[in-house]
Amino acid sequence: MDRLKDKIALVTGSAAGIGLATAQLFAAEGAHVYITDVAGDAAEKAAAELTAKGLKASAMTVDVSRGQDVTALMRAIEQQHKKLDVVVNNAGINVRTDFRNMSDADWVRLREVNLDGMIRIARDAFPLLKASGRGSLINLASIMGHRGMRTLAAYGATKGAMSALTRGLAVEYAPFGIRVNALAPGFIETALTERVLRIEAFSKALLDRTPMRRFGTSEDVANAALFFASDESGYITGAELAIDGGMQAAL
Repeated sequence: MDRLKDKIALVTGSAAGIGLATAQLFAAEGAHVYITDVAGDAAEKAAAELTAKGLKASAMTVDVSRGQDVTALMRAIEQQHKKLDVVVNNAGINVRTDFRNMSDADWVRLREVNLDGMIRIARDAFPLLKASGRGSLINLASIMGHRGMRTLAAYGATKGAMSALTRGLAVEYAPFGIRVNALAPGFIETALTERVLRIEAFSKALLDRTPMRRFGTSEDVANAALFFASDESGYITGAELAIDGGMQAAL
């Protein structure tokens, strides 16, 4: 407990799934957590549930694809805390379709949220992370950025770009005391994967290739994020940890 005591943490896309589990764990570990999501009511509810337990949380409605939303978010954090210790770039969407059938509009939306949104947060949070002196930026990439799968080519492209940017930012931000790492989940049991994991043959094929013989949970990913956020990983930057049932330890 208290591994993030007195730290200020931002988790995007944190009204549900991996983001919510991460925000809940960070708050339990002593951080003041900013829960942000396009689903503003759900973000408010999540923050209220944490504060009712005596934990520290704030909520804002934020669409990371909108520059004005991100600017307002960073301004609010600066006014209240003057710094950010941890940023988790978790907000993301998926459009499952064969690439040859993908519309321009679908590709643009994927890119705007998954990649442009991550870039915007990483860039605009820099002054606040620098003010911390020991900032940690954690990007939620995906195993699909390294492994091809039908209907996930475009999604994988955005996540692969996120992985590349993580490595570049790790070098650029290191002189300012900011560590930049990534998590690359495989098939985690969330609302995003529920539909495909209900397909029995598909689920069985995946589990047969997974040494742990179970799918990951949001809490599994949150615990990995906590490691990168805490001082326990104080000398680690530019790393990408795969969370895929033990198939790969690191990328």
